[in-house]
Amino acid sequence: MRHWRWIAIALLFLVAVDVLAQARDGRFAQMLRARMAQRRADASVVTGGDPRARLATPGDYRYEIRHDGITRLYRVHVPRSYRPGRPAPLLVALHGGGGDMDWQADDSKYGLITASEQHGFVAVFPNGFSRMPGGHLATWNAGRCCGAARDRGIDDVGFIQTVVDNVEHQLDIDRSRVYATGMSNGGMMAYRLACEAADVFRAVAPVAGTDNTVRCAPSRPVAVAHFHARNDDHVLFDGGAGPNAFRDPSMVTEFMSVPKTIEMWARRDGCAAPPRRVLTVPGAYCELRAPCGGGAQVQLCVTETGAHSWPGGHKDRGEPASQAISANDVMWRFFESMPPRS
Repeated sequence: MRHWRWIAIALLFLVAVDVLAQARDGRFAQMLRARMAQRRADASVVTGGDPRARLATPGDYRYEIRHDGITRLYRVHVPRSYRPGRPAPLLVALHGGGGDMDWQADDSKYGLITASEQHGFVAVFPNGFSRMPGGHLATWNAGRCCGAARDRGIDDVGFIQTVVDNVEHQLDIDRSRVYATGMSNGGMMAYRLACEAADVFRAVAPVAGTDNTVRCAPSRPVAVAHFHARNDDHVLFDGGAGPNAFRDPSMVTEFMSVPKTIEMWARRDGCAAPPRRVLTVPGAYCELRAPCGGGAQVQLCVTETGAHSWPGGHKDRGEPASQAISANDVMWRFFESMPPRS
């Protein structure tokens, strides 16, 4: 009897080897390689420590804090070009609904660590609200979306403001160049930050997530650079939740359309001029409304393909992300074009 058990184990092992061999050049192998690379990268992350103590060296740091009675997590990437005494810009990058900070910081998917090194900004990756100890399957309370963060009324605006304040104590940050971006539910959260923390954020760059705030009265103009695929099947370009949004309808809402989002922000920012085309490439274009109040601008970049994904990224959501433009490069040019606030 015992030898039959060993034969069965050997057969299972051979089948597993065969599957891996057949998948060597396929998506499964790519996924394994990406996961192994991320684990190697995560191994170098410094965990713990005082979240307000000065940082002396570039690198990756992971923190756990208590906010509003809840344990919250975030990561900080300090680029090699950072020098104390030379204030650096800061970008807060917010993951999508059901994701986490490690997912958004995975360079093989979004390339934000590479962008930080190229452009010299400090990258911060907060973790949304999660009922799981490791922070997985997290969501943001962006107003009408999404999930448990919305339903429990989680103070994500206050949490992210606390994170930015902590980083400003640790590093020399240019407070006139603090920006936010985010994917899907994270993009929606970036809009809420623009509404409720305009004194902190100079500009936001939501990707595949429209404005679904309940109330919005910015204390000052906030520049907006929005990225969206025409064929997004989660957050539909013309409004509503697509067929590939969260399976549980209680998690989402009938998302605001991209055109209405842009029109609303053009009014909020006092943009008098009509949109003008500033970028046209095969498969994508960008339109800009400027000048607006307080030196703000409102820009919309549309890709023809890519569905619910990050332009220039490598995380497929049903189809490959559009490579017509790089959201990272375009948003950073947009941020850098902002004049100092008066």
